[in-house]
Amino acid sequence: MFSTILDDDMSSKCAIVVGSGLAGLSAASQLVKHNVPVRVLERAAKPGGNSIKASSGINGAPTNFQLFAEPGDAFYSDTVLSAGKRMSSFTTERENLIKTLTEGSAGAVHWLVEERGVDLSKVAQLGGHSYARTHRGAGPPPGFAIISALMKSLKKSPLFHLQTSCTVTKVLQEKKRVIGVEYIDPNGNYEELHGPVIFASGGFGGDAKGLLAQYRPDLAGYPSTNDPRPGTQPLLTEAGAQLIDMDSVQVHPTGFVDPADPTSPLKFLAAEVLRGEGGILLLNGKRFINELNTRENVANAITSTSSTSELPRQWEVQLVLDEATYNAAKSHVDFYLFKGLMRKTTISELSVEALETFKSYAITISDNTEDPLGRKFFGNWALKEPTPESVVYVGTVTPIIHYTMGGVLINEKSEALTKDSKRIEGVWSAGEITGGIHGGNRLGGSSLLECVVFGRIAGDQCAQYLNTGK
Repeated sequence: MFSTILDDDMSSKCAIVVGSGLAGLSAASQLVKHNVPVRVLERAAKPGGNSIKASSGINGAPTNFQLFAEPGDAFYSDTVLSAGKRMSSFTTERENLIKTLTEGSAGAVHWLVEERGVDLSKVAQLGGHSYARTHRGAGPPPGFAIISALMKSLKKSPLFHLQTSCTVTKVLQEKKRVIGVEYIDPNGNYEELHGPVIFASGGFGGDAKGLLAQYRPDLAGYPSTNDPRPGTQPLLTEAGAQLIDMDSVQVHPTGFVDPADPTSPLKFLAAEVLRGEGGILLLNGKRFINELNTRENVANAITSTSSTSELPRQWEVQLVLDEATYNAAKSHVDFYLFKGLMRKTTISELSVEALETFKSYAITISDNTEDPLGRKFFGNWALKEPTPESVVYVGTVTPIIHYTMGGVLINEKSEALTKDSKRIEGVWSAGEITGGIHGGNRLGGSSLLECVVFGRIAGDQCAQYLNTGK
């Protein structure tokens, strides 16, 4: 069965958003603000995407929640440094995207706090950041809090319509202008939906046999935080879009190994905020890396050692928090304790090497001496006189496929671009489906940020396109 919903006449003023993660909901929020009806198509059974699982926070600078003011260009510089060698190609495009991201960060936090009522009052410094700028609340993890707030707001509007369990199969075009999508509805029927389209359908971190196998075969066997499903970038390349950085796949250094199911290929992320608030990493009882280095460098330090399992390919690293760090990240740790991913124990149950490591670490902090591994910010760690009976919180973690930096090249207006850098009329992209922003490494806290910044831009641009025909 094949049916068509709505007419291609732009006077109908209906926008289509593919994906109901933070980028999609941010876009939908702006469309509703501009009095534009919006239909959101989500392939999963429930909305929220990977955004709802995000646990470390959203970056923003400058904001009133930051305890220490930072130079106006610090966030931009940190992001460029994190992007690494990728900045040598498409340099102007990347600089424009990073400028848009970082300069829009304070406004993104303000919008969520002041207009959507999200608590983002707690700020932590994550790896690769020169200042504390990653915001979260005192309650539930930030991804859940943000998605819940946006869904609550959108459900109040008669202009918002969400349809789950729908798989988009094709981008519809007429004279190179995007006019809608073809999709399979929950009953298995093929349908067409007409209107301008915003793609916010996520990355390809769970596409092990498809895009990952094509662009990063070396990561075969790695566990992932992503549900197994195909990436949607090919839908846009068929419409003429250009891909960039497809081999830039972020291996997050800390995914929990569940003691109840240690060989599961799907892992739960150990939030980077645990290290930002003071947590340390141990390999065979010893620290081996500055825990606040970039995700790429921490993961590489782990994977340069011998793995303990090949299917899935994983390592056994201990993530350890003292009681003060636990209290600083209590809402997160309590959840991990409930799930059985962390446990409360004492140093005596770890190893002799671990006790010596804690003693050495305590001296570094107490005497304010230089950390041999280069860590300069120790968060809330307060265990100054460790003994075998000292209480610690520990979980086993391993590197995991977490985020794909590559995707459809966009400009600062969230417009999808062709191979000759021309915009494709009638389509925008935001979130993890895009590429060019993060380069070789994404800073923690910038995934939620890019969803809000570019999702809102896409919504504004789409609304303008519908209302003016330009």
